[in-house]
Amino acid sequence: MPRGPLSLAVLDLLGSGRVHGTDGAGLTETARRVTERSTDLLTDDDVQLSLYVMYELFYRGFEGVDDEWEWDPVLLSARAVVERALEQHLAERVPVPDGVVPQRDAVADALFALTAPTPGPSVARYVAKRASLEQLHEFLIHRSIYQLKEADPHTWAIPRLLGQPKAALVEIQADEYGGGDPGRMHYELFARTMRGAGLDDQYGAYVERVPAVTLAGVNVMSLFGLHRRWRGATAGHLACFEMTSSLPNRLYGDGFRRHGFDQGTTWYFDEHVEADAVHEQIAGRDLAGALAQSEPELLEDILFGAATCLYLDGLAGDHVLSAWEADVSSLRLP
Repeated sequence: MPRGPLSLAVLDLLGSGRVHGTDGAGLTETARRVTERSTDLLTDDDVQLSLYVMYELFYRGFEGVDDEWEWDPVLLSARAVVERALEQHLAERVPVPDGVVPQRDAVADALFALTAPTPGPSVARYVAKRASLEQLHEFLIHRSIYQLKEADPHTWAIPRLLGQPKAALVEIQADEYGGGDPGRMHYELFARTMRGAGLDDQYGAYVERVPAVTLAGVNVMSLFGLHRRWRGATAGHLACFEMTSSLPNRLYGDGFRRHGFDQGTTWYFDEHVEADAVHEQIAGRDLAGALAQSEPELLEDILFGAATCLYLDGLAGDHVLSAWEADVSSLRLP
């Protein structure tokens, strides 16, 4: 269902049965008008749903929608308007570390400092100690928007890298894809967790239930991944993602065990405790650090990608925790 004039126009175009290449002046102008009037693009349901739908054409597409729309100039023009606005929005809000030199170990050290655990409330601690069964379901629904396509947004960067950074990214992604075993692919492990919790594990099943801030996290991964010019940001984002994964996943697993879920249901979280403890070193040093050393001009983008990952994770976490503390749902009404 559309959430405003832009998503209405995008969904209408894709569902109209018209052939790709339809005149898109109106859609581009709608995108410009909507983004200019938005007070916060990251929490704007219309903007984020529109961007999610346009990006999804590059992933699994939609039943009944011609794959030719993937590269349609109408949608690409409107998408570019939203992307430029989103990039500016993030640049104005995301604090990026300075004083870092483009050397492998210096960049890795900066990223480890940036992602060091901090005291205070977090979704992971809440899930481990306090979350109700209903809140565990909400947690999985939020996470499903990314986890069921896990690794794919970062994989776009593989052909855009060379040497050590490329090898490091391939090593990480190979683990995410189960090392050749489809039953161990991480998105399949997460689908198993959803089934164990009694939820629908179909790809995209809960898109209409999640708020803009959840979609924004996935959209920014796609924004970085689908543009060669943002390959540095993709490397930094993935490094930060891996560095902030191991401890939270241990806590998530504890929360599900607290409610009596079996090992099959917690397998996804338990797998990431071990895997991401290794991945964080590879991502920090051999991917992000080595990339900064080989292409120093990408240093700022690498740090921006990492800081953006933390910023968006914080926004989404604040949304969920504030809802749960108020004893209301963090999801959109069905």
